[in-house]
Amino acid sequence: MKKLDIHTGVEQADYAVQLEHVSKIYPGKKEAALNKVSLGFPKGRFSAIMGPSGSGKSTLIHCAAGLDIPTSGRVRLGDVEIGTMKEPQRTKLRRKKVGFVFQSFNLIPSLTVWQNILLPQRLAGVRPDRKWALDVIQRLGLKGREKSYPTELSGGQQQRVALARALAASPEVIFGDEPTGALDLRTGVEVMRLLRDAVNSFKRTVIMVTHDPNAAAWADQVIFLADGKLAGELVSPSVEQVSQRMMELNKI
Repeated sequence: MKKLDIHTGVEQADYAVQLEHVSKIYPGKKEAALNKVSLGFPKGRFSAIMGPSGSGKSTLIHCAAGLDIPTSGRVRLGDVEIGTMKEPQRTKLRRKKVGFVFQSFNLIPSLTVWQNILLPQRLAGVRPDRKWALDVIQRLGLKGREKSYPTELSGGQQQRVALARALAASPEVIFGDEPTGALDLRTGVEVMRLLRDAVNSFKRTVIMVTHDPNAAAWADQVIFLADGKLAGELVSPSVEQVSQRMMELNKI
């Protein structure tokens, strides 16, 4: 018998990540950063998370990725509940199933592009799939830069390396934390096109936090947060729709 999500009626197996009544209260804080959030991210879809400053965006994505543990509630990555795992287990699971693209790129300056891209697989103790990594490099326009160091690359190229690093490990989910925040508009568009292609061509699930309506409009759905709670959703959003909703939330 298929197990359905009680809120949406969607089969749970169709979710890449699911949060059930997740709350997070940081030590020394009275207010919850997240307050009983229940949310599912469908497989093979591009989801953006938006909200005013302090709304809980980063906390949500950190809990969803297993980088942080909820105070209460459950988080499932695929069919695995990660909230009850010990940190070594979560680390192993993340290295196998999750890729990350951050605003600050998080590349290691002393390693070449090729070494940076293969690093997560080496840390996971698995033999890198060099053929797949070369295919990713080709598709992301990095061919010929394999021996370059991060300091020799532009910001856009560094973000391409970060995305290649995420894709090369063949993760089920790619999490992006303000991936265009440090980029100019033109380069940001290039990176968003690549993330969109990660869904369309590579069949990955992408979950991204952003403050930029232009970036959010590349997603299949935009989830809004306010004061640690869900504050609405847009499907197939336009830049205008996202901007309008953010203006409304900033007035609350």
